[in-house]
Amino acid sequence: MTNEALIASLKTIVKPYVRNEEGFKNMTEHTDFLTDLQINSANLVDVILDIENEFDIEIDNESMEKMLSVKAAMEIITTKLSEK
Repeated sequence: MTNEALIASLKTIVKPYVRNEEGFKNMTEHTDFLTDLQINSANLVDVILDIENEFDIEIDNESMEKMLSVKAAMEIITTKLSEK
């Protein structure tokens, strides 16, 4: 899966939880979920659950704690998919 395809999938997943539309429009791998998109921590758990469903992967607690940016999410998703 290319980075562009991964970012497109993440955009679809995070869209319902975003509170900063401007940040969402400019979302890149350097985007921070909490600061740039203003997703609250409770909704971040929902995002992670949606990522698990979308990619059919299981994200452990240690990985969840690191998943605060698009780049971190992409790295975790790529790693988990390669382990399948």
